[in-house]
Amino acid sequence: MDIPFTTEQFLDIFRDYNQAVFPLQPVAYLLGLLVIYLLWRPSLTGDRFISAVLALYWLGMGAGYHLYWFSSINGAAYLFGTVFIIQGTWFFYSGLLKNRLRFSGTRHPHSLIGWIFILYALLVYPLLNILMGHHYPAMPVFGLAPCPTTIFTFGILLLARSRIPVPGLIIPLLWSLIGVSAAINLGIWEDIGLVIAGLTGTILIIHSNRHRANSQ
Repeated sequence: MDIPFTTEQFLDIFRDYNQAVFPLQPVAYLLGLLVIYLLWRPSLTGDRFISAVLALYWLGMGAGYHLYWFSSINGAAYLFGTVFIIQGTWFFYSGLLKNRLRFSGTRHPHSLIGWIFILYALLVYPLLNILMGHHYPAMPVFGLAPCPTTIFTFGILLLARSRIPVPGLIIPLLWSLIGVSAAINLGIWEDIGLVIAGLTGTILIIHSNRHRANSQ
């Protein structure tokens, strides 16, 4: 896939974006840590909060990163922004309003994989950024940048104790396939974890859905 911008332009967008939205970076991390805390204390209120955080991440990335910033170097960002907003709206409707998404950090066949993805997004991804020579603010940041946040999203969905409708997986999966082009064409090798999370997460979630259906 040909990319209509250079690595320097791509990282410059993150630099400008991160500088413009500061101090949302620590807020995004704090929300992620609260989500982890609530995963260990399952409750209806906690489920709604987790869904609300995921909705906030996706809506913010769609409107803020894609539509406002990334679109200046990539016209496809208008499409990306739109589908990210759709995904955020899905989390808001299904999880916050209807409370159809339930989560728990324990007692799941695929919980270990989910936790690996969560830790990768929060800790390993930024460390790899630094090792690859990408330094803040010219780097993707969890909660504000699509790739680490999508990895985190798959981790959370793998910890669901409710069925995850397949339509709710389509946009994150497609982004994981599109986003890996950054690893190949731009040298953002930490994004290899994105396609692994997307493919593995989708397969395991669908498997869990079928297991729950057969158990009923």
